Formats: sequence, C-alpha cells, structure tokens
Amino acid sequence: MGWVAKQLLGNWKRTRITGGAFLCCVCLFLATPKIPRSPKHHLFADMRNLLGGLFSISLRGEFWGWALYYAGMAGVAFGSAYYHLKPDDSRVMWDTLPMMLAYSSLFSSLLIERLGQRIGMSSLFALLLAAFLCMAYERSYDDIRLCMIFQLIPSIAIPSVAFLFRPKYSHSRYWLWSSGIYLLAKFEAAADRKIYRANSYLISGHSLGHLCLAVNPILLSIMLFYRDIKAQRIGDLKEEP
Repeated sequence: MGWVAKQLLGNWKRTRITGGAFLCCVCLFLATPKIPRSPKHHLFADMRNLLGGLFSISLRGEFWGWALYYAGMAGVAFGSAYYHLKPDDSRVMWDTLPMMLAYSSLFSSLLIERLGQRIGMSSLFALLLAAFLCMAYERSYDDIRLCMIFQLIPSIAIPSVAFLFRPKYSHSRYWLWSSGIYLLAKFEAAADRKIYRANSYLISGHSLGHLCLAVNPILLSIMLFYRDIKAQRIGDLKEEP
C-alpha cells in the first residue's frame, strides 16, 4: 500500500507541475498582443556572403529521441543555409521548424531518462505535434508568439527536470550546460546588432548564436559517449520489451 501511495503521490506532483507549466504558457499567450514577424527579422547585422554503438543508451525510446534530435540538428544546418541564402517569410520556417523538432526530441529524451519511457514517448509525440501546430499558426495568422514560447521551453524545462528528478546516468551536468548554451544563443540572436557594433563589426550576434547552437550537439555527444548507468528503475525494467 505504501508503494502504491508513493506512486500516486508522484503522479499527482507531476500532474501539478505539468498543469502549472501549461497554464503559465496559456497566460503568457493571452496576456501578450499579437506579434507579427517583422521584415527586420531577415535583415541581419552581418549580411556578407561567406565562400569558401558508441553511446550509452539503454531504452528503445531513448534511441528514437536522440536519433530525432540529431536528425533535427542536421535539418537545421540545411534549413538555415537555405533560409540565409534569401531571408524572407516564405523560407524562415525551414530555419525554425527543424530547431523546434530537435529540441522537442531532446527534452523527450531527458523525460525518458528521468521519468520513464512511457511518459517520455508520449511527450515526444505531443511536442512534435505542437511544433507543427505552432508553425502552422504563425504561417496562417502572421503571429510568432507561439513559436517564441515553444522555443523558450527547452531553456526552462530541461534544467527544471534535471534538478527535480534523479538521474539514471552519470555526467548529468551536461544537460545544464546544454541549456545554458541554448539560452545564450537565443540572447545573442536577440542582440544581433548590438553585439555586431560592440566587437567592431567582426561577428554579429546572430552568427554567434549559430556557433553556440553548433556546440550543443558536440557537448551532448560527449555526454552520451562518457556517461554510465547509475541506477535502473523498476518502472524502466517493466517498460523494456
């Protein structure tokens, strides 16, 4: 009976956290005015042309989460290059959507590790669907609020889950470093022109943001390569095929 009560209490806590996070997002969306994508979004500070079995993964759900993350980051490389050849509203989704899909998969991989495969896989499908719906909303109504909120989720949700729930693997601090780099990249992109002027027009904030995002897959690959299983949870054993 004690074990059942503990499980019910844990599920209730997770439900409250999830519900609270959802309500915060809804309130933020309702409290802010419509934000159309500005034409200045495509006018970057630096417009010059530039020429020139290894990982520790123990669950099938983790494999799919990480595979989709790396596929999403590869999509970012090609989509961003396509967008920056001619920045405009019709191409920007190829720069934004792969990033949203990649970090949806990354967050789901963390949930699989910390909370179990069933919760993580359910979140993966829900977040992938939400990413497409956010992009469809932006394209239909010229309002980027949902996409902005969605892109802020990883920098808040990943460190929160990493702090609140016990890690299954070693080297869990890499999750926090990854979130910090992602947040730094968003700040650099927002301060594009200010950073460009501050360093005497050597490199723009947007370019620095891309460099930071490029570091993240390397950092997370190092984590996967060196980490070891610390503990096997009963729930994980039940979920394994």
